[in-house]
Amino acid sequence: MVELTAKLKIRRSAYKVDVKGQLVLPFEARRNGRQAARLASGEEVQLKLPPGEVLRGGDLVTASDGRVIEVIAAPEKLLHVAGAALPRVAYILGNGHVPVQFGDGFMRLPDADELDEALRQHGLEVSRVEEPFEPEVVGGHAHHDHGHGHDHHHDHDHHDHGHGHHHH
Repeated sequence: MVELTAKLKIRRSAYKVDVKGQLVLPFEARRNGRQAARLASGEEVQLKLPPGEVLRGGDLVTASDGRVIEVIAAPEKLLHVAGAALPRVAYILGNGHVPVQFGDGFMRLPDADELDEALRQHGLEVSRVEEPFEPEVVGGHAHHDHGHGHDHHHDHDHHDHGHGHHHH
């Protein structure tokens, strides 16, 4: 089975890229870099991306057989929210680990009746849309990090940087 192993770090305009397939995924699937998936053609592929790699609509990934596959952000049922209380509500949603996409004067989040109701109680205008979802991602997560720390051991006594260290 073909594996999709790396995201191309180039802008499509930089080269004439010959795209040989499309991978259409909703946001939750695009932030899971290790999974079985299907290309738009129906071909099964295996995603094996580096940990924390999030795919965005328009990204290009390389396949183990040399093809370049375009990532398409699948339309999803979202709440489109606008109004004066946006900053305060966005803060509350962030604390509740709700993935949020911010636009110019609006935000979008996954469609859920209880969210719809709560947002309207804050005086916000809420409408339902079906659009690609591209929420903010911090540290590989669509919300703030839960402190999944990465240990970096720095043993300063064994590094020679060409200048003296004074240990007291």
